Amino acid sequence: MGEIWIKEAERLGDGSIGGAMDSPSAPGRAIWHSTESGHGNASFTNVGRYLITIGAEPHILYDPTTDRLAQYGPLNQSARALRNDGSTRTNRTGKVCIQIEVLARASKPFTGYWKPGPNFKALMRAIRSWGIPDVWPAGALADRYGDKDVSRSRTTWATKGGHFGHCNVPGNDHWDPGNISKSALFAAAPKDSTPAPPKPSTPAPSQPTVDLSNLVAAARRDPGLKQGGTTHPADVKIVEAALKAEGLLSASYASDGAYGSTTIAAYRAWQRKCGYSGADADGIPGKSSLEKLGVKRGFKVKA
Repeated sequence: MGEIWIKEAERLGDGSIGGAMDSPSAPGRAIWHSTESGHGNASFTNVGRYLITIGAEPHILYDPTTDRLAQYGPLNQSARALRNDGSTRTNRTGKVCIQIEVLARASKPFTGYWKPGPNFKALMRAIRSWGIPDVWPAGALADRYGDKDVSRSRTTWATKGGHFGHCNVPGNDHWDPGNISKSALFAAAPKDSTPAPPKPSTPAPSQPTVDLSNLVAAARRDPGLKQGGTTHPADVKIVEAALKAEGLLSASYASDGAYGSTTIAAYRAWQRKCGYSGADADGIPGKSSLEKLGVKRGFKVKA
């Protein structure tokens, strides 16, 4: 499966613009539109809202002069920017039918003045992720309204994957995106330069927490218990492992969960290492020394 949401794109609307595809076994395709508007951030905002208002959302809104990219809905569902062709729901043709509205006018092809950047490459990456080839199966794009040399073949539309202009879609009479340069479209995002989709960040492993009051209770009670007796073994084991890592507690005592005399001696050594002496280095954990051990050995302290 290809990309469903382009991570580099802004989000417009509520994310729900269509539904399941009618012919998911047919090849995927990308449809290029022009908004017949200006470009820039003000147009991006106004047109973006307008398409929602009239219920004609594409999947993608793109500004060719700023490389700004936004997405209305998931690429694996239909959009709303095409008219039906009789009973054929053109928005739902193919495995995917990715529709891109470009802030431009058909009479002035945007490839003549655009400034494609990393967001355009991300868009092309997403299109290609669905196996959509860098071809235009319907042939020529329109260079004027009513251009009779433009193909709107129903057979081509139903059976061929690749890129189409709005002008190539059967049942539609628009001539957008105009006679853009097809080669420039692909040259702006060579296959070997399109960025890989961002990998989801791996959350840092959660740190264990030692309850100071539990640890103190164990330090005061465990030395008087029979061999193997424990009070709060879960907390004690975390501290024992930290003291072992510091070289202050031998491995044979580092996982029994009992805060006995050996662990007291080891913690006393840690307190001295922290600069404490006398009654302040009695082997009974205090908040400051325990927090220092936690910072160094990867656990939190609940005081």
